[in-house]
Amino acid sequence: MHPSQKQKFSNGLQRFSDEPVQEVVSYCMPTIQSLEPHSCSDDSSQGTHPSVPIFEQYCTLESHSGTSGYAIHNSPSTVSFSPNGSPEQDTESFPVHSHQSSDNTCGSPVNESCLTDDVDDLRHKIRELETVMLGPHSDTPDLRSITNPVGIVQIPYDAEKCKQMMEMISRWDLKEMLCACAKAIEENDRFTTEWLMSHLQQMVSVNGEPIQRLGAYMLEGLVARLASSGSSIYKALRCKEPASAELLSYMHILYEVCPYFKFGYMSANGAIAEAMKDENEVHIIDFMIAQGSQWITLIQGLAARPGGPPKIRITGIDDSTSAYARGGGLDIVGNRLSKLAESCKVPFEFNAARIPAADVQLEDLGVRPGEAIAVNFALMLHHMPDESVGGQNHRDRLLRLVKSLSPKLVTLVEQESNTNTAPFFNRFLETLKYYTAIFESIDVTLPRDHKERINVEQFCLARDIVNIIACEGAERVERHELLGKWRSRFMMAGFTPYPLSSLVNATIKTLLKSYSEKYTLEERDGAFFLGWLDRVLVTSCAWQ
Repeated sequence: MHPSQKQKFSNGLQRFSDEPVQEVVSYCMPTIQSLEPHSCSDDSSQGTHPSVPIFEQYCTLESHSGTSGYAIHNSPSTVSFSPNGSPEQDTESFPVHSHQSSDNTCGSPVNESCLTDDVDDLRHKIRELETVMLGPHSDTPDLRSITNPVGIVQIPYDAEKCKQMMEMISRWDLKEMLCACAKAIEENDRFTTEWLMSHLQQMVSVNGEPIQRLGAYMLEGLVARLASSGSSIYKALRCKEPASAELLSYMHILYEVCPYFKFGYMSANGAIAEAMKDENEVHIIDFMIAQGSQWITLIQGLAARPGGPPKIRITGIDDSTSAYARGGGLDIVGNRLSKLAESCKVPFEFNAARIPAADVQLEDLGVRPGEAIAVNFALMLHHMPDESVGGQNHRDRLLRLVKSLSPKLVTLVEQESNTNTAPFFNRFLETLKYYTAIFESIDVTLPRDHKERINVEQFCLARDIVNIIACEGAERVERHELLGKWRSRFMMAGFTPYPLSSLVNATIKTLLKSYSEKYTLEERDGAFFLGWLDRVLVTSCAWQ
């Protein structure tokens, strides 16, 4: 998902159809050795203390939910999308106390298949927790110091916390327990973290309901975060890569079952066609060309323009991962688009910029006098590090560079999420809410028994989720911002808004009719907002 070879995670929610992900590396759970210096015991009994930390026993995330015995570590996991406001607005916290309502954002129940029907078993689990926290013979609610299963760390627990934990386990609410686990990690509460993970692994399933499938990948991210950080995560999580043809196939499926990418293509192309309707020479600079599929419909549309088509030149900026996914370099893209333009009788030229977007300089763009320039930022700017990561703010540098070109139009399509500067726990909550909507929307149009659905979600979504949760600093390349923050960046760079056409709005509404009625489209302040129910997922706007 990132143009730099040094940054390993990939964004599968971008440039689909036959479009490549930015990085073709798959992930699975880290090995036991990477988590603790102990060796795992075969004793996983919940009634006795194991000989190793609970966390080690369940680090493979093997699912016992429903009828599926699918083990996450046997399949590689791998792409990314709140209305107006600053990144600091999303500060919702997880309800830890038992008196709080369970109908919060972390509280929807999971499928019955992951609940225990055995009352005695539930009582046994609660008693186990009570025994571990307060001791085998204790009935007093005093603050105590307990020893973890291997007798290494003394951790204080009081009766109130024990009560809260037991009540949470009795509810078996997957969202609530995921949030509690993330909170425990944030507070460096190792015992609670490992204890919750031991139960969460029984509740998640890549074959289950949307929340169970998402939960599997979010739990994977929590395990990776607890195990290590930065480059060591990549070493622990890397598994066998899929063949490029397989990866493109998974992306094409996702492209077809969800309208997010078609929405981005349609809105950007419509704005460019409108801005260039009277121009004779058009130069499109695409900061992530991938397969070049976005430009097929635009070339066809400009070919039918009254008075004849303009001369079109496209500069495509590439990265090594896109080359892998397409099975070769930018020449493949150039030849494909050139043949299309020739068949449409459109004068065409392709300029290959074989360089990561973060390294682009003015001389790489090949700008010529007399051209009307359109710049396309489609689901890629959030990969650029900004001022919160280090000294090189490539996010704003690229915007200033583009502004120096005096472009006729700049299009921006981004995922409406706040994961850039948000602290870990708030980022976890945001990711949970955002991807819950994504997984629910997939569930509506892609049958749960579809043989490729697991691969689609793992290769096109899961890696982004793991990256957002597990990584920090330069290693975290999934750094989404809300449209309000993007507006501030564009305006600081000297841009002014370019209102999108109402004709494009009507075209997108027609597109959505072929999908679920739960998709929403809103136009406000010159921008388009595509959502699922009440959650905005993708925004599109234009600047000049």
